[in-house]
Amino acid sequence: MTAEYQVNGATAIITLNNPPVNGLGHSTRSAIVKGILQAQDDPAVTAIIITGAGKAFSGGADIKEFNSPRALAEPMLGTVISVVENASKPVIAAIHSVCMGGGFELALGCHYRIASPGAQIALPEVKLGVLPGAGGTQRLPRIVGLEMAMNIIVSGAPTLSEKFAKTALFDEMADGDLMTAALALAHKVASVRPLPKVRDLKVDYPNSEAFLQFSRNTVKAMSGPYPAPLKCVDAVAASITMKFDAGIAFERSLFMELVQTTESKALRHAFFGERAASKISDMPADVVPRPIKSAAVIGAGTMGGGIAMNFANAGIPVIMLEMKQEALDKGLATIRKNYENTMKKGKLSPEKFEQRVGLITGTLSYEAIGQADIVVEAVFEDMGVKETVFKKLDEVMKPGAILASNTSTLDVDKIASFTKRPQDVVGTHFFSPANVMKLLEIVRGKHTAMDVLATTLALSKKIRKTGVVSGVCDGFIGNRMIEQYSRQAGFLLEEGCTPEQVDKAVEKMGFAMGPFRMGDLAGNDIGWYIRKRRYVEKPEVTYSKTADLLCELGRYGQKTGAGWYDYKPGDRKAYPSAVVNEMIIKHSADIGVERRKITDQEICERLIYSLVNEGAHILEEGIAMRASDIDMVYLTGYGFPLHRGGPMFYADTVGLINVVIAMNKYAKGRHGDAWTVAPLLAKLAGEGKTFS
Repeated sequence: MTAEYQVNGATAIITLNNPPVNGLGHSTRSAIVKGILQAQDDPAVTAIIITGAGKAFSGGADIKEFNSPRALAEPMLGTVISVVENASKPVIAAIHSVCMGGGFELALGCHYRIASPGAQIALPEVKLGVLPGAGGTQRLPRIVGLEMAMNIIVSGAPTLSEKFAKTALFDEMADGDLMTAALALAHKVASVRPLPKVRDLKVDYPNSEAFLQFSRNTVKAMSGPYPAPLKCVDAVAASITMKFDAGIAFERSLFMELVQTTESKALRHAFFGERAASKISDMPADVVPRPIKSAAVIGAGTMGGGIAMNFANAGIPVIMLEMKQEALDKGLATIRKNYENTMKKGKLSPEKFEQRVGLITGTLSYEAIGQADIVVEAVFEDMGVKETVFKKLDEVMKPGAILASNTSTLDVDKIASFTKRPQDVVGTHFFSPANVMKLLEIVRGKHTAMDVLATTLALSKKIRKTGVVSGVCDGFIGNRMIEQYSRQAGFLLEEGCTPEQVDKAVEKMGFAMGPFRMGDLAGNDIGWYIRKRRYVEKPEVTYSKTADLLCELGRYGQKTGAGWYDYKPGDRKAYPSAVVNEMIIKHSADIGVERRKITDQEICERLIYSLVNEGAHILEEGIAMRASDIDMVYLTGYGFPLHRGGPMFYADTVGLINVVIAMNKYAKGRHGDAWTVAPLLAKLAGEGKTFS
């Protein structure tokens, strides 16, 4: 039952009951219509209330039905709203907790609205690359005014119900019990005729043409590659320039147009990808996560401190362990300074500042962390160092504690073998800065217990990370793929590019930063250390020597004031380096490569398709469970442009056959062995299929 019908005195109550947010799926929509018609046919009923069970009035469309025939089956939401609006008895929306998207549009179609304080009201469709498609752009300006409606629709951000006090949106605010107040309102309006309809109101805004032009200019400057925000302005403008029914038709046409855009498809792909990432196909339904009430972190450096802040931000006490007092004091001071900076920006209250700083303590003793529910090791990326740490953790940690490694490339199964409890070991690869970056790569070892995996996934949500599960391999999902990307970036330098040209090409596509700016930020010495290991372990894999030459000059990046680019004291801006460009040109000559002009298209194809090909290998090997998991890693951890949906989704939009054709072309050039097409990619391309 997705909507319950009952009668209280002379009032019919339709309660939406489709957990978790009472999504307006087909059965719910049908039940609303059935309830309205039943109430109209009952002479004892004088008014109707629509409300929501649980923790929401309605969060809008039912995401379980997205992209399915049921989403477009009648009664569609517009039909439901029409039935509500044209009911012969007053219909009251009793709103609490969450009222968003289609749920808010349904409420706007009711004759009256009553809300509890603190309810979150929003039309967030723009965040999925579309606009409200069931009258929201036409009704909202009529009842809250043009300017407020424009801000709500274009931003998609939630607004607390009490913020609408100066508008006509809510006929009443419920001070106490919502249903008691709604029943009283129903009694009061039972005999009111004609019934008020939002559609009958006029948008009254002096000099609206100037405001609309200002809105277009502002939104155009801020919307970047996304078409939806500007279309929202056009739709809202129709509430002034068109009659209501024409405005509704115009809104619908814009909605259908936006649904077909690549940008909207990419945003919806990311929306569903984030939710899918937490679903583990072989996890039994009855697995219970372990409680996490305290944490410990080994290492108080940049990474360790950032990880500790994540726990504190979630209200979890955390102890940081260091070997020397000086390193511990420095780490704690850095954390305090980070929180102070956040407080100065007005993003953290003094009370929260004291609370979070107070949750982080330090120690020099392993014994002091023994009772923590989870310990995250964040020491140097060296297997010998990890072995020492995990053998000690195995001695001191209580039974049932989760032993997590923040390794970015190393074998989690080997790390687990250093303990007598490999079932408690899991990889938790945070991305730097750990207190900012959204991605948490969760590495599942062959012995990792199901409840450990479930706990780590639940913890990722609690600390506001996007947790993506990876199997064990060198580099896991993200860094295994980025190695191929970096290899191509190095080859491009040898063949004719400068670091600035490569970076600008992909940044023009929407990347947060190109490979060389990224290297300078992360530290070029980290990649150098990993390559030295690769030269021994995988001598058959070729690399450009330009990055090694750079590191031999001591140019490790921003931390040394010089990397692929030059940096000025106190200035993070990357300035092209004559020294580096001369080094690259000389190296090309030394290895006998005649430099050539390389187009931005070739740069982008070689970088992105190298990611795609390695991603196909990762999928085929079962390291990633689904293509969208790979995309989530790149969208949340590597700055891949959101409007392009991640490397695997982007390849789908280009057409996998076109990706293969391009790869075969590059296979004829230098280092052609890097372009052997992954079997899965070849198979899908040959069958005209996609990753997603």
